[in-house]
Amino acid sequence: MTGGPRRDRFELPDSVRRFFEGDWETAGMRVEEYLDGSTLVVRVDLPGVDPDTDVDITVSAGVLRIQAERREQVEHKLKEGYRSEFRYGTFVRDVVLPSGSKEGEVSAGYRDGVLEVRVPIADRSDSTAKVRVTRD
Repeated sequence: MTGGPRRDRFELPDSVRRFFEGDWETAGMRVEEYLDGSTLVVRVDLPGVDPDTDVDITVSAGVLRIQAERREQVEHKLKEGYRSEFRYGTFVRDVVLPSGSKEGEVSAGYRDGVLEVRVPIADRSDSTAKVRVTRD
């Protein structure tokens, strides 16, 4: 046998893996982005939040900011004692909007634990301007 002792690969716990991969700060708010025609769609998995009180969406300087607060508590009353599991915290995601985004026309909806934000984008042909060259 060549080399040293064989070391089997093992899987790290999800939170440790996200930390080393640089994704630990976004673990509470997963985002999906795609274009639907001339609309940018941003979907966020936010189960257990009340969109009326726990979600804040702003658009400023070409950045869509989604901030959500999760307050969820699960209680188990057992013969041997009491157990409580909390999932709470504030999560923020910034999404850089493409050029031509119509920031004043952004809309959002919440259904079945998923927040969907829709950002209309101007037709690229509308934002193109011909520049005339003059001679001195």
